[in-house]
Amino acid sequence: MMVKKLRRKFVLTAMISLLLILIGIIGVINIVNFTQVQAGADDTLNILAENDGMFPDMRDRLKKPVDESELVEGERAPFENVAPQDFSRSIFDKNLFYNRTIELPFQSRYFWVKISEIGKVEVVDTGHIAAITSTDAGNYAKNLFFNSRNKTRGYIDNHYRYLISQNDDGSYLMIFFDCSDGFYSATRLLLMTLLIGFVALIAMFILVYLFSGKAVQPVVESLDKQKRFITDAGHELKTPLAVISANMDVIELEAGASEWTKSTKNQIKRMNELVKNLLTLSRMEEENIHLVFSDIDISKIVNESTAYFNAVSDFKNIRYTTNIEDDVHINGDKNAFNQLCTLLIDNAMKYTHDGGDVSVTLSSDRKSRNAILEVVNSCEKMPEGNLDRLFDRFYREDNSRSRETGGYGIGLSVARAIATSHGGTIEAKADGENRIKFVVRVPIMKIKTSDNNA
Repeated sequence: MMVKKLRRKFVLTAMISLLLILIGIIGVINIVNFTQVQAGADDTLNILAENDGMFPDMRDRLKKPVDESELVEGERAPFENVAPQDFSRSIFDKNLFYNRTIELPFQSRYFWVKISEIGKVEVVDTGHIAAITSTDAGNYAKNLFFNSRNKTRGYIDNHYRYLISQNDDGSYLMIFFDCSDGFYSATRLLLMTLLIGFVALIAMFILVYLFSGKAVQPVVESLDKQKRFITDAGHELKTPLAVISANMDVIELEAGASEWTKSTKNQIKRMNELVKNLLTLSRMEEENIHLVFSDIDISKIVNESTAYFNAVSDFKNIRYTTNIEDDVHINGDKNAFNQLCTLLIDNAMKYTHDGGDVSVTLSSDRKSRNAILEVVNSCEKMPEGNLDRLFDRFYREDNSRSRETGGYGIGLSVARAIATSHGGTIEAKADGENRIKFVVRVPIMKIKTSDNNA
C-alpha cells in the first residue's frame, strides 16, 4: 500500500512538473504570437495614418538590397538608404524583409472613414475590403466617435484593429485593419501547441509510469527490509517478554508484590503494546492481516473503550466527557475497531496537560451514511505545520515530551491503517485555540430502528 502511494506521488510530481513547463512554454509562444499580430496591425495602421489612409509607393520607400560582394569599394548598399523607422520590425534576411514589405499594400484588408469634429461622416473608403459596406463603415466610425472615450487604438467587432488620428482641420481619420487572418493563424497555432502538449503529457505519463517502478525500487527494497525486521523482531520479542512476565509473577508469589515488580510489569505491558502495534501496522501495510468483518455495534465498543480511561482522567484531573449515539452499526472487525478507539483516547489522555479536557463523540450522518467518531483534547501547544504528519510512522512533534508520555510515534499510524481497512478515513485538525480534534469516518450499516423505519 505504501509502495503504491509512493509510486503515485512520484508519477504525480513528475506530471505536475511537466504540465507547468508545458503551460509556460505554450503560454509564452502564443502570447508572443498574438502580440506580433497586433504589432503588425499597428505598424500598418501607422503607415496608413501618415499617408491619409493610403499606402505610399513602397518601391520608393524601399530599394531592393543587393549582394554586398557586388559593391565597388566605398559604395553603400541601397538598403542602407532606407529610413531607420522602416526597420522597426525588420528581420535578419534583408531580401525577405523587402519582399514582405513591398507586398504589404496587396496583403492588407482595411477601410477608413473621415468624420467631422461633430460626428458627421464625410468620406468612406471600403475599396480594400469586401466584407464591409460603406454603411457598415460609417456605423463603425460613429460608434467609435461617440463611445471611444478618448481611446485612439483598440478593437471593434473582435477582429478589426482601429486607429483614430485627428487632422489639422479638427476632423478625424478612423482606420480599421482586418486582423482575422492573423488571429486565425494564431488560433491554429494555439490549438496545435495545445494538442502537441496534450500528446506530450500522455506520452510522458506512460513513460513515467513505466519507469516509476525502477525509480522507487531502492525505497521499496528499504521498506521491505524494514517490514521484515519489524515483523521478525516483534515475534522474537514476544517470547522474552512472556518469560519476564512469568518470572515477575513467580517473584510476587514468593516475595510479594513490591514497587519494583509493579514497575517492571508496567514496562512489560508497554512493550507488549508496542510490539502489538508494530505487528498490526506491518501486517496492514502488507495487506496480510486477517480481519473478521461482521455487523458490529460500535456504540457499545466506544462506550467500553471510554470507560477504561476514567481512572486516568481522575488521576490527571482531566475533564472527561462523552456523547455517544446509541445503536450505530458498521461492517467491521470488533477487535480492530476497539483498538482504534483505545489508541485515539489513549493518545488524547497522554498529550492533555493536568486540568485539561478530553471529549469523545460518536454520531451518525444519514446524508453521507457515515459513522463519525471524534476525539478532542486540549494541549499546551498545537503541533506546527500539516497535522496529517501526525499519522506518519514514528513521527513525534516533540521528542522530549514523547519520552515523558511514553509515545513511540506509531499509535496514530495504526489508527489510520485500521480506519483505512474499514473503508473509512481519519484526519486531524485544529479545534479552536490549543485544541486538536481527530475525526474518524466509516460507512454505516444501520443507524437506529426509528431512522430505518423512517
